Amino acid sequence: MTEHLDAYPELERDLNFYPLGVKNPTVLSEVQIDRYNDHGYLFPIQVFNDCEITEIREYFDALLPRALAAGWNSYEMINWHKTCRGVYDVVTNSRILDVMQDLLGDTVILRHSHFFVKLPNDGKRVSWHQDSSYWPLSRSKVVSAWLAIDDTTVDNGAMQVIPGSHKAAQIAFHDSEPEENDVLSQTVRDAGRYGDAPVSLVLKAGEMSLHSDWTLHGSDVNQSDQRRCGLAMRFLSCDVQAYNGWNAHSVICRGKDPTGHWADHARPTGEQVPVKADPESSMNDLVDSVEVGVDSSN
Repeated sequence: MTEHLDAYPELERDLNFYPLGVKNPTVLSEVQIDRYNDHGYLFPIQVFNDCEITEIREYFDALLPRALAAGWNSYEMINWHKTCRGVYDVVTNSRILDVMQDLLGDTVILRHSHFFVKLPNDGKRVSWHQDSSYWPLSRSKVVSAWLAIDDTTVDNGAMQVIPGSHKAAQIAFHDSEPEENDVLSQTVRDAGRYGDAPVSLVLKAGEMSLHSDWTLHGSDVNQSDQRRCGLAMRFLSCDVQAYNGWNAHSVICRGKDPTGHWADHARPTGEQVPVKADPESSMNDLVDSVEVGVDSSN
């Protein structure tokens, strides 16, 4: 079993953890920001009320069958903010962006979006991993926001985190074994030794969790008869650069990018499900996420 310390040894990357936060936050309290920096995660954050999240869920309920009919599986709906107006409207929602500005500052860039849809008893798990290990970025300053579209419970495979693990920065990992039935391709062994006891991020639909790109996290199989759907959104500021074309799917949600490095996709005019045969929207997008590994992205 081969152990890896850096998925991109050929790239110049700053693999340190950077505390985030602005001096005068408008939504998050200073206590919440300190908690994020100290523990590597923050939850729950209320974003949508019951009526609003019901409307979003109904939108997704109509989108998922179209995705499956087009040949995608429930873990491959990645970067659909580029072609689906409804997805774009969620990832650029002002309440989400207000939270991001409190952590990242004036400029907020969506690097990518990804629906994580654990169907009932689908047998899939997400092994312990760090997001930054998968991403060819110059600095590790990404905030992952995870919006619960369905209620998330321990039974249906809520995300778990290892508090404090982000302070270790890069942690060695192994290639996932087939018997793990892992949606990912990297597994950190003995994850508990890098921080405190695991915490399950149980969320009500409409709530959101945040975690650092260095925070060890994963999730167990959905053992229930209820779907568990969440939308992961990866946000950063313009002092982070991407390699290998990973700047191609972004949206400059707030502020400006004076470097011109990041793409800025406009709001789609319709609800177009990407064609899986299109190399620009199929496996290339899957590589550009946390859900598959270096050889092939809760």
